[in-house]
Amino acid sequence: MKTYLNFTFKAKAYTLSVCLLLLSVACKKEQTDEQIKQALNSNTEKLYKGYLKTAYQYLDSIDLDKDKEINQNFFIKSRKYFKKSEPILSYAEKENYKSLNAPNLIRIQEEDPTDIKINQPIGYQVIEENLFNDSLDTIVVKRAINITSGRLKLINNNTHIKLKDYHMLWLLKDAIVRLATVGLSNFDSPVLGQSLKESSYTLQTLKELLTIYKTEFQNPELYNNWVEEIDRSIKFLDTDFDTFDRFEFIKTHTKNQISLWNKTVNDWGTEFPFEMALSNDFELLFSEKLFNVSYFADYKSDTVYLKQKVALGKQLFNDKNLSINNHMSCATCHDKNLAFTDGKKTFNQHQKRNTPTLTYAGLQQAFFLDNRAGSLEGQIVGVVTNHNEFDSNLDVLVKKVKTNKKYIKVFDSLYTKKVTDANIRHAIAAYVRSLNKFNSKFDNNINGRENTLSVTEKRGFNLFMGKAACATCHFPPLFNGTVPPNFTESEMEIIGVPKTNKNLNLDDDLGRYELFKTEQRKGMFKTPTLRNIVLTAPYMHNGVYNTLEEVMDFYNQGGGAGLGFDVPHQTLPFDNLNLSEEEIKDIIAFMKTLTDTPEEVY
Repeated sequence: MKTYLNFTFKAKAYTLSVCLLLLSVACKKEQTDEQIKQALNSNTEKLYKGYLKTAYQYLDSIDLDKDKEINQNFFIKSRKYFKKSEPILSYAEKENYKSLNAPNLIRIQEEDPTDIKINQPIGYQVIEENLFNDSLDTIVVKRAINITSGRLKLINNNTHIKLKDYHMLWLLKDAIVRLATVGLSNFDSPVLGQSLKESSYTLQTLKELLTIYKTEFQNPELYNNWVEEIDRSIKFLDTDFDTFDRFEFIKTHTKNQISLWNKTVNDWGTEFPFEMALSNDFELLFSEKLFNVSYFADYKSDTVYLKQKVALGKQLFNDKNLSINNHMSCATCHDKNLAFTDGKKTFNQHQKRNTPTLTYAGLQQAFFLDNRAGSLEGQIVGVVTNHNEFDSNLDVLVKKVKTNKKYIKVFDSLYTKKVTDANIRHAIAAYVRSLNKFNSKFDNNINGRENTLSVTEKRGFNLFMGKAACATCHFPPLFNGTVPPNFTESEMEIIGVPKTNKNLNLDDDLGRYELFKTEQRKGMFKTPTLRNIVLTAPYMHNGVYNTLEEVMDFYNQGGGAGLGFDVPHQTLPFDNLNLSEEEIKDIIAFMKTLTDTPEEVY
C-alpha cells in the first residue's frame, strides 16, 4: 500500500512536471506564433506606410509656380507609389481608396431627397487631367493636391496593421481580380495611359508581401512559383498599351495567379470566417463560381439560397395568376429565348424605356434603368405595384400564392415563415440569380475549355479592353457597370442618347434625375451588361438603335456631345474613339461571342 501510494505520488508528480513542461512549451510556441504574426504585420505596415509617405511627399513637391515638366514628373512618381500602396490601401481603406482613385467626375449622394450631397472630385485622376492639360485650372488642382495629400497623411498616421492570414489572402485575391478587370484598361489613367506600367507596380507589391509572408509557406516551392509567375506577368505587361494582348494575359497569367492563390489557401491551412462578393473557392475569373450569390441577396430572407428555391422561383416567375387580372407574369416581358428581354423598342404600356435583360442581373447592386431599387427583392415590389404591370400590391400577391396548395406545401418546406411577400420575392429573386451561366464561346475560350475564338474576335476583346475604352464602363467579367473586385456599386453614366436613330435630337427621358431632381444627373442611366447582347436588341435605354453597328458609331463619334447635343455632365472618358471600320467590326465580333450557349440554359 505504501509502495502504491509512493508510486501514485511519483506518478502524479511526474504528470504534473510533464504538464508544466508542455504548458511551458505551448506558451513558448504561442508566444513565438504571436511574435511571428507581429513581425508579419510590422513589416507589412512598414512597407505600406513607406509607400504612402513617398506618395504624399512627391505630391507636396508640386509647385504650380514652377516648371510644368518638373511638376508632371513629381506627379508620376507620386502616382507610382500610390499604386504600389494600392493592394493594401484598397483593402483596408475601401472608401478612401475609391475617392483617391476616382474618375474626375462629381460625386453625388442621394439617399435622402432632403439631404443631397454633391461633392467635387479629388484624387489622382483630377490632378492628372489638370497637370497634363494645355490649360491648367490652378484652383482645382491645388485643392485636389492638398486634399489628396492630406488624406494620404491621415491614413498613414492612423494605420495599425493587424492582419490575419485570411485577410492577406483576401487582399491578394482582390488585387488579382482588380488588375485583370480594371487595371488592364485605362480606367485609372485616362490621360497618361499608364495602366499597364501601374499594374506592374501592383504586382511588385504583391511580390514584396509574399516575401514578407515567406515563412508562412509550408511548401517553399509554392512561394517560388508565386515569384516566378509575378515576374513573368510583369514582363508580359512591358509592352505598348494598344497592342497588349489582354486575352492572353488573363487566360494564362490571371488563371495561374488564381490557381496559386487556391494552393496557398490550402498550404496555409486557412479557414475563412465568411464570404464577401467574391467566393473563397473560385478557380476561374469568368465563372459563376467567382461569386458568392448570397452576398447580392436581400438579407431579410429567412433562409439561405437553395436550388429548390430556384425551382420555386421559376414557377412563380412564369405564373400569370400573380398579376391582378391573371394576364401577366414576369416572363411576359422577359422572354428566356431573348435573354429575358422582349425584343421591343420599349415596354408596350410604358413607352419610355426598353426592357433590360435579366441574365446576370442578380450580380449587381441596383435595379431598374435608373437604379431606384437596391435589390432584386425590392425591384419585384416595383413590378407588383406598377399600374402598367402587375397592377397589384404585396397583400394580394400573398393571397394569390396561398390559393395554390402546391405553392403552400413548397413554401412550408423551404421557408421558416412560410408564405410571406418577402419569401415570395426571395424565391423569384433566387431564380433570377441563377441566370448567370458563363458558358458563352468567349468564356469557354478564355477558360481554356475550347480553342475556337478567331483572331478577329480576340482582337475585338483587346480593343474593347484597350483602345476603345469600353471596359472603363462595362467591366469584365460581367461586362456591366458593377465595379470589381468588391461589386458593391453599380455605376450609372450620362452618354447623351438621341431620341431617334437619325441622331438629330437628345432624348427627353432624364433618367435618374426624375428621382431626386439633381441637375448633374440629367440623362443618367445604369450601365447594362453586354452579355447576350446579340439577343437583346434594340439597344440603349429607349431602344433607339436596332444594330450594334449603330451603337458603335454613336460611341465612336463621342456620344451625345460628339453628335453636337448639349450634355454638360457627359461621363464618357473620351471625346471620340477614332476607331476604324475594321476595328469596329472586330469589337462587334467579340461582343457576339458573349451569348450563353443553349444547353438547358434557363
